[in-house]
Amino acid sequence: MTETTTGGTARTPEIRMASGVIETLRQDLFTDIFAYRPLPLVETPGRFVRRLPASIRRYAPWRQYAAVGALAFFIVVFTSTTHSSYIGETGRFAMGLIAAVPVLMTLVRPVAAYWAAVAMTLVLAVVGGGSDWPWSPGSFLSYLAVLVLVTLRTGPRVAAWMWTLTLGLGFAMSVLLGNGYGTGLAQMAVASAFALAIASSVQIRRSARAEVSAQQEVTAVERDKRTLLEERTTIARELHDVVAHHMSVVAIQAEAAPYRVKNPPPELEAAFATIRENAVAALTELRRVLGVVRSADYEAPDAPQPTLASLDGLLANVREAGLSVEKTVTGAVRELPQGVELSAYRIIQEALSNTLRHAPGAPASVEVSYVLGGLGIRVVNGAATGDVRPSPGAGHGITGMRERVAMLEGEMTAGATAAGGYEVAVFLPVPHRAEPGAEAQKETGAGTGAGTP
Repeated sequence: MTETTTGGTARTPEIRMASGVIETLRQDLFTDIFAYRPLPLVETPGRFVRRLPASIRRYAPWRQYAAVGALAFFIVVFTSTTHSSYIGETGRFAMGLIAAVPVLMTLVRPVAAYWAAVAMTLVLAVVGGGSDWPWSPGSFLSYLAVLVLVTLRTGPRVAAWMWTLTLGLGFAMSVLLGNGYGTGLAQMAVASAFALAIASSVQIRRSARAEVSAQQEVTAVERDKRTLLEERTTIARELHDVVAHHMSVVAIQAEAAPYRVKNPPPELEAAFATIRENAVAALTELRRVLGVVRSADYEAPDAPQPTLASLDGLLANVREAGLSVEKTVTGAVRELPQGVELSAYRIIQEALSNTLRHAPGAPASVEVSYVLGGLGIRVVNGAATGDVRPSPGAGHGITGMRERVAMLEGEMTAGATAAGGYEVAVFLPVPHRAEPGAEAQKETGAGTGAGTP
């Protein structure tokens, strides 16, 4: 099957394939060959680098630059000592510098470095002479080093093109300009093939590792987002059970209140009717919003949501699971808003679950402090003991705790202790509400004081 171009000329599959190959060569070795592409610094320290003194370790990210520089210096020395002697000491040193320039160029312009290596080969072959054609020992080493370094910075496809052009260059110079000298084409073909194969495999492995690392980072971010959404969905469901209960009570009491007063005024009846309508509307809107985050298979719990009054049952369950836990309660125990009590219960539950999972055999303690401004929670466990190995976790528990604390505008700290255990400390603020009896007593006292001379 042929393809017809705009001008009406039929293109066979062979022509299309050849055009694609030529286009690939143009993109790899001719397009933007002088583009500035500096070698990235090595940010991750290796095992050997970590053992170096701090004064030397701060220069560790530049170690690849230092390695290439050392290679270029070696090529200068090697070329100067192995080149023909008739050009003199200065000439040999100049030949060494010419051989080292393409190696240094691989640090900033890798594609241009290859063409510089080709030019270097021509210059040293014409000026230096020698029995090996077209590569003298110094240019052979420099050219081979450039091929490897460029492959490590570009990829196997560029390596294939460079090897092909190397064979063409060697064949053309050996046949056309050989002048009866021996040729080093066979040695270069074999040595460069092995070197480029090794460099290509290293580059492929490095690229694959980078792709895997990038994919793992993306997966970790997506997993954290999914965990966050799942936790917020759970909190939304629990808040629905809490708020819906109170709104239902408000609606029922607003509807029944006018019947508790004999001959209520119309304004009072209208006010209670408005309160009931607003409560029912808020409850309907709450259920509608919850329907957005609720999964299709979600079933509302039959039992009431747990509070701190159910904490003893939770501790009994974890004790049956093998966790030695003690509870301490300080301050005047009082009834808190249901959302605060539910969050406090869930935080303690998750902290104890983490202890069972990550520190099997370690003792734990739970402290609940009722203070004037809110509720304090502290869960501490010791280091893992025994033969049971800790279970790996995904870090979802800490995320859920922080979401609950942030929802209530509280504070939370979590971290390892000096003894090798773990501590979770939370403070949940609770707005101060005056007792109705105290308010009535205050008003009565104020009225009595006002009437006393």
